[in-house]
Amino acid sequence: MSGTGAVEAKLAELGLTLPDVVPPIAAYQPAVRSGVYVYTSGQLPMVAGKLPVTGKVGAEVTAEEAKQLAATCALNALAAVKSIAGDLDNVKRVVKVVGFVASAPDFTGQPGVINGASELLGAVLGDKGVHARSAVGVTVLPLDAPVELEIQVELEA
Repeated sequence: MSGTGAVEAKLAELGLTLPDVVPPIAAYQPAVRSGVYVYTSGQLPMVAGKLPVTGKVGAEVTAEEAKQLAATCALNALAAVKSIAGDLDNVKRVVKVVGFVASAPDFTGQPGVINGASELLGAVLGDKGVHARSAVGVTVLPLDAPVELEIQVELEA
């Protein structure tokens, strides 16, 4: 993975570091390219190879904790994109974000949780980070993760 341009300089300015690509936990690739688009697989909030927190949002995990975990998912998604694009400066725009929140039965704050990812993408990519989005509550996620995120980006032609 070569290339450390303006986007990674912005990450550094924000006190963030692009992590290594999270290895797949099943039979899939972290990201694939089709034409000018890169699609990531669902990214969990893995840090140094493990989940820092597990459980349902609104029960074992607070909405604020989950929002931070969604930002971690976005960083992991950017790492997966870079593994395909070579340099994050090749990203023309984030097209779509789909966030999944493992939710307690009465938790309805999924959009606020996924704002953690959306806000990070906006802070790092500026106008290129503005995207369409879905925030979906689910019963359970892989490894009992509280949040999972996938993104689609368009690359410069």
